Amino acid sequence: MNYVTLNNGVKMPQLGFGVFQVMDPAVCEQAVLDAIASGYRLIDTAAAYMNEEAVGAAIAKCGVLREELFITTKLWVQDTTYEGAKAAVETSLKKLGLDYIDLYLIHQPMNDYIGAYRAMEEMYEEGKLKAIGICNFYPAPFANFCETVKVMPAVNQVELHPFFQQENALALMKEYGVQPEAWGPFAEGNHGIFTHPVLTAIGEKYGKTAAQVALRWNIDRGVVVIPKSVHKDRMEQNMNIWDFELSQEDKDEIVKLDIGHSEIVDHSNPFFVKALHGMKIHP
Repeated sequence: MNYVTLNNGVKMPQLGFGVFQVMDPAVCEQAVLDAIASGYRLIDTAAAYMNEEAVGAAIAKCGVLREELFITTKLWVQDTTYEGAKAAVETSLKKLGLDYIDLYLIHQPMNDYIGAYRAMEEMYEEGKLKAIGICNFYPAPFANFCETVKVMPAVNQVELHPFFQQENALALMKEYGVQPEAWGPFAEGNHGIFTHPVLTAIGEKYGKTAAQVALRWNIDRGVVVIPKSVHKDRMEQNMNIWDFELSQEDKDEIVKLDIGHSEIVDHSNPFFVKALHGMKIHP
């Protein structure tokens, strides 16, 4: 396993396990147990995923020392205010059964995210949060955020995969010393990524799958990746990416796949923004 060192000195695994859309508690708990047994130490959840308790149950049963695990969760839009963040962190700690969270992120650049981050900065200084950061901040709001806050975000988790590569965003994150993390590293299955001819042909040279090539490509860019699967064999396959490196020729071919925009979300669409504000995770 490779690790990256965040801007506050905290070490973060470069390959983790995501639980987005794993709603069934029993399925989620078993998936996290299988992931940890397969060698994953970074587990990524969120309040909005409605599965923090299942993740917490797996953490309690896994038999791995707490300090060896790196647990991420996120603040939902509904709670993205100063007071809302204070309460939400305590709720997540309780549901996860933890004394601290390794990485806590603002899930969307919406509501009073500056006020919420002020609360997160205070809880970071108290030790309840070992690192704090953001998600889905595109370059302009990202730069504004970094120029405004006291504690530089450690991570910006954004959509990053061969069909939406965001090289300019990565360059800006590097300028500010913020670690990029990829959600949707498999493009949520779009573009036939698992059988894509370019990725498949590259993989055949190394005895790897198209999925392994997609993960390795982001790893080689210095990005943290959090693929999701509820199948243990796929988890193990996703973990098996450390014994090969892509050539420059391979990378040049993958560059050509970039379409320059997301086909999954559109944060510039007011209807999408309204929909996220309307998604309530508690009364």
